[in-house]
Amino acid sequence: MKREDIRNIAIIAHVDHGKTTLVDELLKQSGVFRSNQNVVDRVMDSNAIERERGITILAKNTAVMYNDVKINIIDTPGHADFGGEVERVLKMVDGVVLVVDAFEGPMPQTKFVLKKALDLDLHVIVCVNKMDRPEARPNDVVDEVLELLMELDANDEQLDCPFIFASAKSGVASLTTDGTDLDMKVLFNTIVDYIPAPEGNPDSSTQVLISTIDYNEYVGRIGIGKVDNGTIKVNQDVLLVNQHNPDKHDKVKISKLYEFDGLKRVEVNEATVGAIVAISGLANIHIGDTICSPDNPVPLPFQKISEPTIAMYFNVNDSPLAGTEGKYITSRHIRERLFRELNTDVSLRVEETDTTESFKVSGRGELHLSVLIENMRREGFEFSVSKAEVLYQEDDNGKKLEPMERAMIDVPDEFAGVVIQELGTRKGEMVNMHSSDNGNTRLEFSIPSRGLIGYRGQFMTDTKGNGIINTLFDGYAPYKGDISYRKTGSLIAFEAGESITYGLYNAQERGILFIGPGVKVYSGMVIGQNAKSEDIEVNVCKKKQLSNTRSSSADEALRLSPPKVLSLEQALEFIETDELLEVTPESLRIRKKILDPTIRMRSKRNK
Repeated sequence: MKREDIRNIAIIAHVDHGKTTLVDELLKQSGVFRSNQNVVDRVMDSNAIERERGITILAKNTAVMYNDVKINIIDTPGHADFGGEVERVLKMVDGVVLVVDAFEGPMPQTKFVLKKALDLDLHVIVCVNKMDRPEARPNDVVDEVLELLMELDANDEQLDCPFIFASAKSGVASLTTDGTDLDMKVLFNTIVDYIPAPEGNPDSSTQVLISTIDYNEYVGRIGIGKVDNGTIKVNQDVLLVNQHNPDKHDKVKISKLYEFDGLKRVEVNEATVGAIVAISGLANIHIGDTICSPDNPVPLPFQKISEPTIAMYFNVNDSPLAGTEGKYITSRHIRERLFRELNTDVSLRVEETDTTESFKVSGRGELHLSVLIENMRREGFEFSVSKAEVLYQEDDNGKKLEPMERAMIDVPDEFAGVVIQELGTRKGEMVNMHSSDNGNTRLEFSIPSRGLIGYRGQFMTDTKGNGIINTLFDGYAPYKGDISYRKTGSLIAFEAGESITYGLYNAQERGILFIGPGVKVYSGMVIGQNAKSEDIEVNVCKKKQLSNTRSSSADEALRLSPPKVLSLEQALEFIETDELLEVTPESLRIRKKILDPTIRMRSKRNK
């Protein structure tokens, strides 16, 4: 049976191509909001970090009504680090709207998400967005998308996909590049006409594949998935089974059932084929589980989520200032919080280590882990983290393999040379180089993942903020050799105390300071970046000795250069392998792993 009154779609795209803004307009124009209602931009990005950074981190469900057809929409992340979110939610839908920037065209993540959609044989609608950009080149972008579809072995039906030209910001969509439409009706109609209605047998046994897990303090885990077959009802006795875990046969009862309506979840008593539902009250529910009738417990297939490529250690903070700013500081608190994150984030791995004070946390990239760190910090946790390291594998012959990235870089022509030179030292190989008429060069590199650790900050400096870098995981390759990350050393505080202008004034001649006066420091804390390659200890708590003679310039104020205050990402990029980043709700401090200078020197010599 086909459910003609339902369409299930996902909005997929490269980061910052306008997915969330497009969903905003679909919600507004379908009447979800009152005409006089004050609605924030990017209403689907409900998480505080998503709103601040302007990125989508978690896939989110919503639904709109259009001409008596319910369109379930899933807004997905565009950033490569959150690709695990995209992979699994595509199991819930029958088609995708691929959003492509009318100027930038297909980018690395466009290729990644489109390949996932084509592999699942989903119908594709291409939406060329940002048509209001002065430099928009829609005809070229259409050709580039078609080339990409051919490169990804799309079938004839997928190649014959409809193209829509839109400006999500202005709330308009058209079938032609010079259309004068005043709303999004063209896109709504194309979704209803082109995306197939969900199919299934409403009379057979219940089968619901869980593709997303939400978490709520009051009701616990909430499983979200599509009803593939049969009907699911409140108070129904069901089994939880999993294709990748044959031993799982958990008997549970459906206590509450919800469907999506706009931004709300509406309680329902039952749902049938094609409906996307949220189910609460099942404590042991995981992504990839199938909810089945006990008489026919057959799990639905679910692809394994891609493995993490990068790891760092989360440790209990043991610095001299430990416990002064955080609310949750013990290993039990940190362990509990990290394992709770696994409830909703399937791309994350948390492993216990030899010591109870440290946990190995693996993810899909630096951004993936930095978002977790920032969330924990805002919740009142205090801990320290090590430098990110890549996860190696071995081939059948015992040869070391490392994760590789495909980096796409757009820079003004004048900065191309410095970028090529720097990525060359980081074992990057240039695959492609293309100059455009507008004075920009597009560079494509194949580079080890570890070669990009700590590079983004330097990239922005090298290109004076004019460059754009996008990366995509590109499989494993033989180890490329050692890379030296940082060419500068650290300025290390010599003693504990409070930083004083006089001490800082003398220290700033050695390099760039990270702190100003009146900051608590301790021996072994990194307070700046040395201009040279070695580490230097400086005394920033040093006071000026007073004497009974005064020179003419004695009363002149000492001038300090403004300190370089590092953000979380910059601090994670800056730290070396022998350093840690101390994270508290109020501060970020870089420190040496070994605080005692004598033991630190001895350890360095032994290496």
